[in-house]
Amino acid sequence: MQLNAYVFFDGRCEEALRFYTEHLGANVQFKMHYKDAPPDAGRTVDAKFDNQVMHASVRIGESILMMSDDCMNANVTHQGFRLSLTADTLADAERIFKALSEGGEVHMPLQATFWSKGFGMVTDQFGIGWMVTIPDGA
Repeated sequence: MQLNAYVFFDGRCEEALRFYTEHLGANVQFKMHYKDAPPDAGRTVDAKFDNQVMHASVRIGESILMMSDDCMNANVTHQGFRLSLTADTLADAERIFKALSEGGEVHMPLQATFWSKGFGMVTDQFGIGWMVTIPDGA
């Protein structure tokens, strides 16, 4: 069994993919736009979604994050969860946290805690909440 996060965007998935590739080292394994889906009489999607991402899978470290532009809901919200990213070193955590903070909102600055030499919480410019940490021994 495997558990993966699937996050939805409001038309900014392509931009998020580029950002996560550049700043988190994400590797896009698969990406499909709505216009590339086979025709289905039982499924109608507004043409405004043609160039938006229907599905993408990206590898970040050892994990797979799945992403899409949501064509089903008018308002995309990212409440009640955060993605937890464990960096290898404090320097990596600082670099990643700084990138995720650009255009976003810091909820807890990256700092030493009783459980880690570095932990912080941020919501990135796409509305995705992150917890960035390093293992205590790193």
